[in-house]
Amino acid sequence: MPKSQKNENFLDKTFTILANIILRIVPMAPTEKKAFAYYRDGMSAQSEGEYAEALQNYYEAMRLEIDPYDRSYILYNIGLVHTSNGEHAKALEYYFQALERNPILPQALNNTALICHYRGEQAIQQGDPETAEVWFDQAAEYWKQAIMLAPGNYIEAQNWLKITGRFG
Repeated sequence: MPKSQKNENFLDKTFTILANIILRIVPMAPTEKKAFAYYRDGMSAQSEGEYAEALQNYYEAMRLEIDPYDRSYILYNIGLVHTSNGEHAKALEYYFQALERNPILPQALNNTALICHYRGEQAIQQGDPETAEVWFDQAAEYWKQAIMLAPGNYIEAQNWLKITGRFG
């Protein structure tokens, strides 16, 4: 049974049902349907922590998908998997690729900021406050962009920007 049919989570089940309906009723070329099915299965595997399987599905979806907007979400999800695996440099590559195709993807900007902030925290722990400030400044820039696109989101980031004097 495909991963997309094994979900026990209500939201995952709902997504799977809606995705299957979309695949049946929305007129799409067979290649687009296959790409969407791989994307759906990748999301399902990812939600279950099956990251290797998720990546396989996402890579196959990327091979088939031609629409830049849709590709941006696949790339974003590949970035999420790499973030979950602690592979921050790889994650950043995929977030940047997603943003090249879809510059108004606030979640990619937010995750990029989170990685920059994390690297700033690491620099502090290593006794390098100058490098930390560079990372924190980069995080601030990405968060400002994300907040501009989604003003009601990223409240913790907004607070951090205000507290550190980087909001302006």
